[in-house]
Amino acid sequence: MNKFLRADFSIKRLAENSFRAIDDGAYDLKTSLTHDPASLKKAILSCPHAPLITEVKFSSPSQGRIRKTDVPTEIAATMVKSGAVAISVLTQPYLFDGSMDYLVAIRKVVSVPLLMKDIMVSRLQIDAARKAGADCILLIKTLFDRDLAEESMESLSEYATKKGLHVLVEIHTDEEFAEVLKSKRDLVGINNRNLDNLKVDISTTERLLSSHDKGKSTIISESGIAAPEDIQYLRKAGADAFLVGTSIMETGDIAHKVRELYNSL
Repeated sequence: MNKFLRADFSIKRLAENSFRAIDDGAYDLKTSLTHDPASLKKAILSCPHAPLITEVKFSSPSQGRIRKTDVPTEIAATMVKSGAVAISVLTQPYLFDGSMDYLVAIRKVVSVPLLMKDIMVSRLQIDAARKAGADCILLIKTLFDRDLAEESMESLSEYATKKGLHVLVEIHTDEEFAEVLKSKRDLVGINNRNLDNLKVDISTTERLLSSHDKGKSTIISESGIAAPEDIQYLRKAGADAFLVGTSIMETGDIAHKVRELYNSL
């Protein structure tokens, strides 16, 4: 693990990086793509095997460099051909080596739902998501609970919905999960990573789902998923879909890895 990245990581730092990226013009797009909107929820519920949201990311705060920056469009196309029902694209340039250009380019070659994976703190990023052809954005509840964004989570969520985007709300704790379920969110992501120490424990998904009735929310388990056994365990725990990034991106054969996970159910 890259010790420097781990020592320098915090939710506050991630938010600061987003404001820095905004100031640096990372979300200023000259292009504006139009496409038929795709529903992440429908893609998940209609999948005959394991509903995979595979992630195109080249670095992370916990791992450092995961993969050399190959052609993102080729990676995304391979993922879809191998079974992915949706693609998550890292667009945060700092610590994640992401780019809005990746999202724009991938939108042009795949028709599945695209999740803009970023640290959302501003409407400007939501505008960029819409222009780049995203179908869904991620809002991290912890960030809003700590008052690190320009507006409340509810405000940004409503703005995204008005723009025609779906919203995936990510939670990490029992308290966050309870609050989100009360608001009857359509898409809820349970991140198995502890944001204070970056440790991953996939039993987090089971623990939270065993303590709460998910109702009609579609639950996506995130982080730490590497093998078919992980997906089988998480499905038994009640997860509806699985967001998988590092274990796919670090392999030498992306197609084989995606097929292996896809066919685990």
